Amino acid sequence: MKKTVVLLVLFVLPIVAYLFFASGVNNFGRLPVLTEGVIELPASTNDTRFQGRITVLGFLGANTEGRKGNAFNLNQKIYKRFYEFNDFQFVMLVPKGAEEDAEGLKKELSNLADTQKWLFVYQDPETITALFNSLGTDLKLEADYGSPYVFIVDKDRNLRGRKLDEEGGTKFGFNSTSVADLNNKMEDDIKIILAEYRLALKKNNANRAK
Repeated sequence: MKKTVVLLVLFVLPIVAYLFFASGVNNFGRLPVLTEGVIELPASTNDTRFQGRITVLGFLGANTEGRKGNAFNLNQKIYKRFYEFNDFQFVMLVPKGAEEDAEGLKKELSNLADTQKWLFVYQDPETITALFNSLGTDLKLEADYGSPYVFIVDKDRNLRGRKLDEEGGTKFGFNSTSVADLNNKMEDDIKIILAEYRLALKKNNANRAK
């Protein structure tokens, strides 16, 4: 019995402690700001904006049919888990002229979830390019002004991500063709940023109550 206890102390407890603290860093640390001052959406987009909202930003491009699988991945793995949170939204940039196909995609998505917070924004290629460039990433738009990558933009229009991803380098966005990337990384990062804002709200409410 004593030998068993000693073995547990020597081998098991250090592992448990390591997992606990490693999990704490991932789940309770702040999600790093990678780029400040992402360009705001034009006023012509009515009430759709980045300021004051937590945004998953994507670039569907003119070939929405070719990115249908990406949209379904995002819908199932990310959107359906978080869309009920206040001030959370999906914004998809689409070049003008592709409205009919994009609305058809949104209709298909509506069969799977409430698409109220799936917001498709139609802009000219120059505006889409400028907005993408303002993210300050090492990624590039494809020829149809689309990208498989999606990005997390906070309420102050800052791009959030990972300064040192375990795979190496800065992680600016998440590849929506990869279910593993959405499940194992993007979901965790959205949980972190939502927890940040919930904690900030609790602190503000506590200060007001004093």
